[in-house]
Amino acid sequence: MSERTLSIDGVRVPRFLYGTAWKEDETQRLTALALQQGFRGIDTANQRRHYQEAAVGEAIRASIQSGLVARDDLFVQTKFTFRRGQDHRLPYDPKASISTQVEQSFVSSLEHLGTETIDSYVLHGPTQRTGLAPADWEAWRAMEALHDSSQVRWLGVSNVGLDQLQELCQKARIRPRFVQNRCYAETGWDNLIRKFCAAHELIYQSFSLLTANRRETARPELARIAKRHGRTVSQIVFRFALDVGMLPLTGTTNPDHMRSDLDVFDFSLSADEVEQIERLVDR
Repeated sequence: MSERTLSIDGVRVPRFLYGTAWKEDETQRLTALALQQGFRGIDTANQRRHYQEAAVGEAIRASIQSGLVARDDLFVQTKFTFRRGQDHRLPYDPKASISTQVEQSFVSSLEHLGTETIDSYVLHGPTQRTGLAPADWEAWRAMEALHDSSQVRWLGVSNVGLDQLQELCQKARIRPRFVQNRCYAETGWDNLIRKFCAAHELIYQSFSLLTANRRETARPELARIAKRHGRTVSQIVFRFALDVGMLPLTGTTNPDHMRSDLDVFDFSLSADEVEQIERLVDR
């Protein structure tokens, strides 16, 4: 049976995360529901445009107070988002320096989430499509300082290209431990970045595995694999992600799907099945 956690620097981290984007007024209820169904990894961001980080914190607080979980049971991940990714509801002073914005956003996240530490603090995408700009480096240096203060266990980066990730790893004083990208089957499930992560001991987090690949997940090959295992296609996709070393996210709002998504740790795909899914678009 596959483990539900992996060991990173001697710390146990859940192999499946619940993503809280786009939940709006349902955020608290759905985050609490995800914890009730067994999720112990929660992904959010201090970006009111797409997240309600404070509502995530309310769900975590209530779950801890009820005795359902302890803070040490949880992997809590949030993000710093640049101005261009925000709406008017900013968690920092837009006139402040980037480093000050990072500090203000982080303090706000601690308050929202009701915690003294963040397990993974993620740069929510660079300021440009290729290369890293001075603002990106200023934000990263501020994040490194938070890591130095022991308020952050690990750093991460999201929505990143291969050239940007390579540059970050080459020049950062503290390298990212997590890389979170939208994962498209048409790019070989982000194959180049996954290979880089594997070669440099980074953990690749995949989001939108289902919603970004609706056409591909309707392919008959996946239906045949699912039938062979007595599983749903969604379960096959998530099991594939685990088998190739990804740490997947799901954002389902359905409690049955939450349970089903987590019910992927008692079977594995064959090497041939993994290869078939890896090359799904090539076929």
